[in-house]
Amino acid sequence: MMDFTNKTVLVTGGSRGIGRAIARQFAESGARVAVHYLQNRAAAEETLASLPGGPHMITQADMKDAAGVEKMIAHVAAEMGRLDILINNAGIFEEHPIAETSYEAWQASWRRVIETNLIGAANASYCAARVMMKQEGNGRIVNISSRGAFRGEPLGPAYGASKAGMNAMGQSLAKYLAPFGIFVGTVAPGFVQTDMASDTLAGPEGDGIRAQSPLNRVAKPEEVAYAALFLASEGAEFMTGAIIDVNGASYLRT
Repeated sequence: MMDFTNKTVLVTGGSRGIGRAIARQFAESGARVAVHYLQNRAAAEETLASLPGGPHMITQADMKDAAGVEKMIAHVAAEMGRLDILINNAGIFEEHPIAETSYEAWQASWRRVIETNLIGAANASYCAARVMMKQEGNGRIVNISSRGAFRGEPLGPAYGASKAGMNAMGQSLAKYLAPFGIFVGTVAPGFVQTDMASDTLAGPEGDGIRAQSPLNRVAKPEEVAYAALFLASEGAEFMTGAIIDVNGASYLRT
């Protein structure tokens, strides 16, 4: 098991789904965890209560609000005494196909998705890196991207674009931050068995989605979490800039 004793990790979007699984695995590996949420405080409290060890905490912020993100990072660093690892997991998906979407709705959807998924992650990375630069020891930033960054998202192009931007951001930051002892990696999952995807997977499209992988299933949140922990672990420094696919061979890129 990877050991994160005495490490503090902030998981954005940590109240459920992939974020909850990441928070739990870090806590089980000895880390002190800050669980970020946007609106669902009850879910964040539920996640917090499920974490072994500690001390842990919850923190609230709208990822579209630059000042709110800055306050969140400062709050976690002050409350926990330091910040060693940032997991950029918070994100939204909206459908906005051109043929069925007004121009005004199209623009609004692009703004919401890009501001949340990409700009919010960029702002969190900036603020976290500035904290990490002042500390002893190495820092880690792990981005949770998507298979959609490579294969496209025809019904939600803003989502695909935001995740492709996240990939490029992670690689750029990896090159810049390495001399400061801060290492950056990205995990790109395919479909994951979460509450957000449950209706789709239970519907008429479910069998087809599962059949995209030769394993004939989608990922478990814990499998995505394991990849995130690996990138954040001691010994993985030379993988900085890497993007790890967790999609069960449902999409193979070259």
